[in-house]
Amino acid sequence: MTQQKKPIVPCLWFDQEAEEAVSFYSEIFGNGTIHHVSRYKEEGAEHHKNPPGSAMAVSFSLHGQEFLALNGGPMYRHSPGISFYVTCETLEEADKVWKALAEGGNVLMPYDQYPWSEKYGWLNDRYGVSWQISLGKLSDVKQKFVPSLMFVGSKFGKVGDAIDFYLGIFKPSSLEGISRYTEQDPDETGKVKHAQFYLQGNTFMMMESSLAHRFDISPAVSFIITCDKQEEIDYYWDKLTQGEGNAVQCGWLYDQFGISWQVVPRMLTEGMKDPEKARKLTAAFMPMKKLDIGVLEKALES
Repeated sequence: MTQQKKPIVPCLWFDQEAEEAVSFYSEIFGNGTIHHVSRYKEEGAEHHKNPPGSAMAVSFSLHGQEFLALNGGPMYRHSPGISFYVTCETLEEADKVWKALAEGGNVLMPYDQYPWSEKYGWLNDRYGVSWQISLGKLSDVKQKFVPSLMFVGSKFGKVGDAIDFYLGIFKPSSLEGISRYTEQDPDETGKVKHAQFYLQGNTFMMMESSLAHRFDISPAVSFIITCDKQEEIDYYWDKLTQGEGNAVQCGWLYDQFGISWQVVPRMLTEGMKDPEKARKLTAAFMPMKKLDIGVLEKALES
């Protein structure tokens, strides 16, 4: 099967603050665009418990990079297990972004000078979303916001296997580089200190630590793969659920490393922008695990 280069879109889960958070990020980072807002309707309110008219999902971009913000309720909480590494090319920008995100947030690593950056800090913002702010060059990372996965606890030692797993699924893909802990580092020598790789042109980072951390990977950040054909859906679904992966519902799944993915057809993404189509599509996909384009298309004909 021929696989084309295309974006893998991060989805951010919120309780009911998606619109507020998107406005907050657009103001902080600048160059933000809201593409579409879908809203909860009166019918079915007893199931989702969100006020009718409130945002269900907000499709937006920051500096040309796509995101989706979803109001799903209090089920999932954000975690430093998946953070976003943000490259700022001027000290003025880095200072501004750090100050704004730190207000009402929680600092994990102080904003200071480190061996890898003249200015760097790691924090959770007021909504719990985790960010690493770094002064550097965009040419080194290829994109403004890079998802960074941190393996701790039972996942420690599995970063190498995870990278091989993803490189084998997504095409084109490549490994930029891996740095490992040395005897001078406060962690297990030889394990992955930091790795950078590309999946279909999207930059990802991974780290692992054997130190005591009170967090794990959370479904509050998932990754959306948009497919044009059922063949693509079948491919990604089968590959990502292999091993100890697990099908969830409505196109969601966990892979064997606990990372959450959404494998969705483009026709569903487009159809959900129309209120009447959205009603029919929602009724059709709610009972599904892996999404079936044929069934969704028939639902639109009814």
